[in-house]
Amino acid sequence: MKFEIITIFPRIFDSYFAESILGRARKAGLIEIKAHDLRDYAEGKHKKVDDTPYGGGAGMVMKVEPIYRALGSIISNFQFPISNKIPKTKNEKTKTRTILFSAKGKRYTQGDAKRLAKYDQLILLCGRYEGVDERVAKHLIDEEISIGDYVLTGGEVPAMLVIDSVARLLPQVLGNAQSAINESHSVAGELEHPQYTKPEEFNGWKVPKALLSGNHGEIAAWRKKNSKIRKT
Repeated sequence: MKFEIITIFPRIFDSYFAESILGRARKAGLIEIKAHDLRDYAEGKHKKVDDTPYGGGAGMVMKVEPIYRALGSIISNFQFPISNKIPKTKNEKTKTRTILFSAKGKRYTQGDAKRLAKYDQLILLCGRYEGVDERVAKHLIDEEISIGDYVLTGGEVPAMLVIDSVARLLPQVLGNAQSAINESHSVAGELEHPQYTKPEEFNGWKVPKALLSGNHGEIAAWRKKNSKIRKT
């Protein structure tokens, strides 16, 4: 699976995606992650990607033109210029989804991770500053995603979150495929049972007897009883 990130800070991703499970998955060729510098698609001496908002107000707004060019370079069947609108997910060879991270987007869930894991390519657009020209959301992307009811300085952390949550659902990425099944949110609203490991007792705190019994039925019953339903 390919993850294409459009950002003005491409080096932010270097260390996170070089380590642990995702680092091994990249080396094994199970996933491909590429960060594209949006400034490479900006014009002019200063490669400007933002400007002041129409109507006034604080902050700067990311411009539509560099984003248009960046998407055109990534979507393989897109011929620039073709029209004033990039076709959404029309690649016949590659199943693609284009996502903009936005505070006004749909709240991201484990269900979304499962849905996105079915694509061949995710294009992740990281906003910055005061926001992104609304014409991007209306004409150039498939969906807007928010990771919570708060505001971040940019979309880079949400991009890492989405890549991490999606990649671990792909075949062979996790050492044990069962790990992605028996965990929190594998069923909407359900939280995984508590986990324990050695030593059996520490500082007077003991592992529940059921987990030490060796009785699979008793263990399963304990785990079911101690799984929780998230309260909203």
